[in-house]
Amino acid sequence: MVQSSELERAKARIRALAEKTVRNGCTDAEAFSAAEMVGRLLDRYMLTMDEVQLRASTCIQNAVPMAGKRRGPIDGCVPAIARFCHCIVWVEDSEAAAPSPTSARPSVKRYVYFGLEADVQMATYLHTIVAQAILSETQDFREKRTQLKGERLRLATRSFQHGLVTRLADRLDALQEARSADLRSAMGQGTALVVAKQTMVAEAFRETKIRLSSRSASKIAIDRGAFAAGEQAGNGINLKRPIEDRSPELLG
Repeated sequence: MVQSSELERAKARIRALAEKTVRNGCTDAEAFSAAEMVGRLLDRYMLTMDEVQLRASTCIQNAVPMAGKRRGPIDGCVPAIARFCHCIVWVEDSEAAAPSPTSARPSVKRYVYFGLEADVQMATYLHTIVAQAILSETQDFREKRTQLKGERLRLATRSFQHGLVTRLADRLDALQEARSADLRSAMGQGTALVVAKQTMVAEAFRETKIRLSSRSASKIAIDRGAFAAGEQAGNGINLKRPIEDRSPELLG
């Protein structure tokens, strides 16, 4: 079936783009532009689906472990990642493997994304890319401010990271709005299928019987200069320039 074949090719392309990471030799800009391309693939993926295929699809979930024991600055971007990928996301505790048979199993926090397979692949990939950007941009920020020490450095670092993830979240939301506008103006049933997909994901999540609780946002002191520097760094991450792709038939 032509549609099924194209959907599988889109999923394969998403998996290939997931290899375009800083760890594998790409720059932050190249990694983020790959994320933008995957967004276009997902739009194409929706436009090639029909209602029967959507109903036959299965929702999955994938967990991304936190870098440390505490929740970090990426929290400010995680909801935007989920919205961009039409996923539900939450934080849960899990037990890591014990270092020895007599040791207690330590608790590990992780982010869990829930949705259709291609969407969860995209959310997991984008989460990794944002985490890498936070690390690399923070290192660059600190190296350029050797005059800051102790608490002043910690405050500036937190403020910079907060500004960075706030700006990236805003840009992802703007991209999502632009994609939605494109779907509304496109020929075909893309918009209706997006709504149907969101409904399906919500219903599938209810069937899991998972109960989520909200957490109130904590207030933190802000160094306005460092926050602005973080926003500027977020502007510099290239979300729009597509990487050269040899599969134009998937992009439309």
